[in-house]
Amino acid sequence: MASSVAAGYLPILLFLGVALSLSASFVFLPMMVSRLTGAANPYPDKVAEYECGFPAFEDSRSQFDVRFYLVAILFIIFDIEAAYLFPWAVSLEEIGWVGWASMMIFLAELGLGFAYAWKKGALEWE
Repeated sequence: MASSVAAGYLPILLFLGVALSLSASFVFLPMMVSRLTGAANPYPDKVAEYECGFPAFEDSRSQFDVRFYLVAILFIIFDIEAAYLFPWAVSLEEIGWVGWASMMIFLAELGLGFAYAWKKGALEWE
């Protein structure tokens, strides 16, 4: 009786063992390869500012420009628009004129928000 219960858990234990070994290899193998190939060797060009515009290794509580947040918020807004437009376009035949009108209202609201952001200068980088 006890051996049949233990045999029932064997596939689960094997699955957990394989999952743990694969996840550990995905974490530690790239780190070992980068150490062996010299990719972890920092030099000034590698640690220079890339996209954010301020030094990467400063105090973590330092303030930076709010324009980074504005650009990220605008990107999210227009990314969500694209996420809504694709299923709408695919199902346009089934939803008919009501679906078309609701999407036009959505696009008008989004256009008004875009015009407001443009007028306020959120798209200007200076």
